[in-house]
Amino acid sequence: MPLILPPRLTDSARTLRDTARRRGLRTVQLPDHTVPGELPDGDAYLHAGPSFADAVAPALGIAPLEAPADWLSRLPPAFLRREIRAVPIREAYGLRRPVFAKSPNDKSIPALVYTDGSRLPGPDAVDPETVVLVSDVVVFEAEYRLYLLDGQVHTGSRYATSGRLDLAPLSPGAHAFGSELLDAVGPTLPSAIVVDVGVTDAGQWAAVEANAAWASGCYAADPERALDVVLRAAGPAAHLTERDRAYVR
Repeated sequence: MPLILPPRLTDSARTLRDTARRRGLRTVQLPDHTVPGELPDGDAYLHAGPSFADAVAPALGIAPLEAPADWLSRLPPAFLRREIRAVPIREAYGLRRPVFAKSPNDKSIPALVYTDGSRLPGPDAVDPETVVLVSDVVVFEAEYRLYLLDGQVHTGSRYATSGRLDLAPLSPGAHAFGSELLDAVGPTLPSAIVVDVGVTDAGQWAAVEANAAWASGCYAADPERALDVVLRAAGPAAHLTERDRAYVR
C-alpha cells in the first residue's frame, strides 16, 4: 500500500514520507497530477494539498476526509470567542467592517484580514456562491495544531506565537481544550482530522479552524502519531466506516 505524494514536498511532507518508509510503507512521489497505470486502484494513501488530492484521489480510490464547510461557524460560542459565519461570498461583499475571511477547506480565498467585504476576490475571479468563512478579527497569542483520531487528541504541537511561526511541544492547556472540544462536538467531525486551537490576547482558549489531516503540516508533532491520523484521513475508500462517509471531500 503506497503513500502517494505530490511533485513538491514541504519539510513536513518529507518528515511524514520518511516516517512512512520507516514503518515499511512504500512511498510514491508523482511528477505531476497524472496517475500512472501501474499504481493500484483502491490500495493507496495520500498526503498532499487539495488541488492535487482532487486530481488523483478519485483515480486511486482514495477517500479524503474533511470537516463540513460550515463546521467552525456552528460551534458553540464558548469554543469560538468571536462571531463566525459561513456565507456565500456574494453576501460577504456587503460587509463594511474589518473581517477575517478564508475558504473553509482550501486556499482559494486567501486567509487574511480584509478591511471590508469589497476587498475580497471579486465575481470575475470567484463564483458568487462560493462559501467563505467570515469572522470578527481576533488576535491569538499562541496557536496549536491538534491531530485528532477516534475522538482523542492523538498528537500535536504549538506552531505560532503572536502570528509568527514558533514551534514547540503541545501544551497541557491546548491538550485539555482539545479534549473538551471533542467531548462537546466530536461527532460533528470525521474520525481523523486536524483542528487548530489557540489562546486569544484576552487569555481565552478558542478554536481557530479545522484542516484536513492529509493536507496539514505536522510542525513539532510526533510524526509517527501524525502519520496515524493522515493514513486514516486519506486511505482506501473501501476501508471507510459508515460514520466517515459523510465527510469525504
